[in-house]
Amino acid sequence: MTIQEAYDVIYKNKVLVISDEDMQRVEDSYAFLKEFASDKVIYGINTGFGPMAQWRVADQYLTDLQYNIIRSHSTGAGDPLDLTDVKAAMVARVGVFLQGKSGVHPSIVKLLVEFINRGIYPYIPCHGSVGASGDLVQLAHIALTLIGEGRVYYDGMWRPTSEAMKMTGLTPIDIHIREGLSATNGTSVMTGIAIVNQYLAEHLLRLATLASVWMNEIASSYDDLMSAPLNEYRRHPGQIEIARLMRDYARGSKMLTKREHELYDNGHSDESTFEHKVQAYYSLRCIPQILGPIKETLDNSRRVIDEELNAASDNPIVDPTTANVYHGGNFHGDYISLEEDKVKIAIVRLVMTAERQLNYLFHDRINNILPPFLNMGTLGLNYGMQACQFTATSTTAECQTLAMPNYVHSIPNNNDNQDIVSMGTNTALLTRKVIDNAYQVLAIQFIALAQATDCLNITTKLAPATRAAYDAVRNLIETRIDDKPFYEEIQLVIDLLKEPTKLAV
Repeated sequence: MTIQEAYDVIYKNKVLVISDEDMQRVEDSYAFLKEFASDKVIYGINTGFGPMAQWRVADQYLTDLQYNIIRSHSTGAGDPLDLTDVKAAMVARVGVFLQGKSGVHPSIVKLLVEFINRGIYPYIPCHGSVGASGDLVQLAHIALTLIGEGRVYYDGMWRPTSEAMKMTGLTPIDIHIREGLSATNGTSVMTGIAIVNQYLAEHLLRLATLASVWMNEIASSYDDLMSAPLNEYRRHPGQIEIARLMRDYARGSKMLTKREHELYDNGHSDESTFEHKVQAYYSLRCIPQILGPIKETLDNSRRVIDEELNAASDNPIVDPTTANVYHGGNFHGDYISLEEDKVKIAIVRLVMTAERQLNYLFHDRINNILPPFLNMGTLGLNYGMQACQFTATSTTAECQTLAMPNYVHSIPNNNDNQDIVSMGTNTALLTRKVIDNAYQVLAIQFIALAQATDCLNITTKLAPATRAAYDAVRNLIETRIDDKPFYEEIQLVIDLLKEPTKLAV
């Protein structure tokens, strides 16, 4: 399963279909474990869990053991995860089971797929995972619904799982060997959240690139900042790609200035002062160099998520190929945790750049071409977008506070059995907070860009790509002259930016 295939299921409601070949791997792993485990001591099958693994569990209680880990670990707290994250976590869990290394009965895979395809979302609180034996607590909340208990969101409301199953004709799974432990063990919740973060962050980067082209159009910048030779000489693939994307977005613009025409060929060599800036401010001119590393960071996080989607993050690993059961720590969430911290830091940098670009638009003594705060009313009586900057600045400041890496935090717990943990789900959720904040700042920026375009009366001179963005904003928000509340309009533009089909970039 690729991350793009996961997107299709999560965002486009594509039906998740499991091939016969995939299900055969699950069946083979289950059949092998059933025979292999009959006369052996195997963690979590006939032993306790975690620090309780030193205690053997009597054969007559083995089924109870599996139910007990699900029920005892359903201890989450806080607001429920977003339904999109829940769906993504279930998709990621199916990906784990399809590796054929978990030894679970195929019925658990089939029921998870039914939940995904029918829009049945388990209640998963946001707090509970330390990301070491994976997402034990939050995965337990999914497993709780698979045995017919707990709550799910279905048909527009939260309801008991038993009620949703009755409505859909589904039945709870039975415990066969280790379904309880396997359903709760692994990185699927943090991976699911990371999948959604990746989707939102990649789109955010394209929006920031488009906004930066629009910014340079408003400033009538020289277009060599995005030229191919300049950026290729730096060698970094992210910078080269951002510059290429900028050229695509800028194609057809009548606002960007050609340096070779304006300064090289027009006899300006005898002028002592140039009215138009020879080089734009860094927040406009250095976009390939600033967004390039962000592009490469997201490329790497996509690679890691793709690998995690197709990883056996269970313990123990049941391998019919080598006829062995391996005990280790594939549930440890360091890969996702570290990548999500990198994504978080990268998006903070993106937000900081957008905030500086906003300051350029609002600060008349810096841009020298626009009224203060893009105020098209009466100066002193009206205030334009002055207060919008407060929101953008405070939101950016919060992002900077959240930029502190979470990957470096670990608190031993579980009788020190889990003596170093990843906190991967916490990291992914903090990254989501930064991404959501970024959309808020960019929404204000897009409103400001449209307002600046009207201030200069340059709508017809924009590139087709930036003109389409202008039109999309203006379809929601009229040019601002009189003072009116902005908060509802900001939310409308946030929704616009978050939906790729509404603003194609």
